[in-house]
Amino acid sequence: MLSCLAEEGQRQKATLDSNLSNLIKRNNELETLMAKLIQTCQQVEVNASQQESKLIDECDLLIEIIQERRQIIGSKIKEGKSVRLRKLAQQIGNCKQCIERSSALITQADQTLKETDHARFLQTAKNISERVSMATASSQVLIPEINLNDTFDTFALDFSREKKMLESLDYLTAPDPPGIREELCTASYDTITVHWTSDDEFSVVSYELQYAIYTGQANVVSLCNSADSWMIVPNIKQNHYTVHGLQSGTKYIFIVKAINQAGSRSSEPGTLKTNSQPFKLDPKSAHRKLKVSHDNLTVERDETSSKKSHGQDRFTSQGSYGVTGNVYIDSGRHYWEALIGGSTWYAVGVAYKSAPKHEWVGKNSASWVLSRCNNSWVVRHNSKEEPIEPSPHLRRIGVLLDYDAGSLAFYDAVSSQLLYAFDVSFVQPLCPVFNVWNKCLTILTGLPIPDHLEVPELQD
Repeated sequence: MLSCLAEEGQRQKATLDSNLSNLIKRNNELETLMAKLIQTCQQVEVNASQQESKLIDECDLLIEIIQERRQIIGSKIKEGKSVRLRKLAQQIGNCKQCIERSSALITQADQTLKETDHARFLQTAKNISERVSMATASSQVLIPEINLNDTFDTFALDFSREKKMLESLDYLTAPDPPGIREELCTASYDTITVHWTSDDEFSVVSYELQYAIYTGQANVVSLCNSADSWMIVPNIKQNHYTVHGLQSGTKYIFIVKAINQAGSRSSEPGTLKTNSQPFKLDPKSAHRKLKVSHDNLTVERDETSSKKSHGQDRFTSQGSYGVTGNVYIDSGRHYWEALIGGSTWYAVGVAYKSAPKHEWVGKNSASWVLSRCNNSWVVRHNSKEEPIEPSPHLRRIGVLLDYDAGSLAFYDAVSSQLLYAFDVSFVQPLCPVFNVWNKCLTILTGLPIPDHLEVPELQD
């Protein structure tokens, strides 16, 4: 009985001790939170005081500018008034002189006309008549040039726009974070066009685009905290931008920053990838018994050619019915697909630029291929063959070439099954190669690398 009581006491003590520890921990958390809240309140007080002081300074500066402009414009009005009145006073003086001369001449002529002594009239009339005639003829010269329209009424003092601007004065906050619209973004093998939207579009002065090669979700935080890792495009005025000079077949992380005078806010990171290097078949490289389509995307065995030794020439040097792509690859990651158009004898792979032109691909050290010969499936390099077991209904072969990492992988493009991967330290530019002994092959190029084919360290 006593032992039961002791055990119960121990349990109660342990429970109480545990609950007490949890309460103390919770109390400490609340004290820490309260300290942070108090610190935040103090920061709000400090920031508000700074903003109030800044408001006073800015308003005083506006008043100072308005008073200064008032003095400048007032001085211009006084100066314009003085100039116009001075010209008008001079013109009035000139008119007064003309009037006085004309009045004196009129008086003399009037007196001459009233002269009753014929001899005296003749003595003065000729001289007066000539002076009156000359004065009349030169009236346009005597009258001064006067501008009666310049009355200072063509100048306006319209500050309605400035009044509206002053009435709209308010404190400015940093714009809301923009959002990257990945569904609107587009890519080629070396460019990505990024689109974004902003709810505060009218308050945004400019955008800044930051981007870097994506190396995995685990590294996003450290990447965001390292300014040295980013390429930066500043002062973008639109809500889209095209980045050039990117690596093909590569995933990038993008961040858009909306900026105004109050500060900036950044979007959530967005990941986008460039496509693979596009290419077509080179008709000039095709065997004479092969036909390349007009769009240079399909190669077909010319069934009208001679069928003698049909079962033997597949394995002879003259039976290398091949065609190459029209590109040479010496860097980056690339992906393309070959669609099997009913062919049961074909080879798909890559070869060095220096590989023999008419030798069966895979028979030398300069080529790597996946090949089907009826029911036999192999990968081949330097005459060494290794059997593989793909689906008997394989219709699309995916080829993933990572030149820099030294990897060449073949996939069932429908089921995503890895068929085989070569590990090679490539030392020369590579060219895509295709051999077909019956039916046809069609290529799809310039594709993005499918997400499920990304290596694990690059996956989300």
